Amino acid sequence: MNDFALTPLFATILFVAACLAGYKYRRVWKAEGPRWQLWVFGLFAGVVLLFLGLVPMAEQ
Repeated sequence: MNDFALTPLFATILFVAACLAGYKYRRVWKAEGPRWQLWVFGLFAGVVLLFLGLVPMAEQ
């Protein structure tokens, strides 16, 4: 039916990566670190979560 779908394992890996990026974003923000790091971690987390929300999961 759909040729492009995420496997549960790959979706879990992406979700964990987004959570870790969000955690790093928060740590840099609280420490008032470099602004470029805020952009990198924030954009990565946002794009991955948007991707996970819009791409369907593969049926097992």
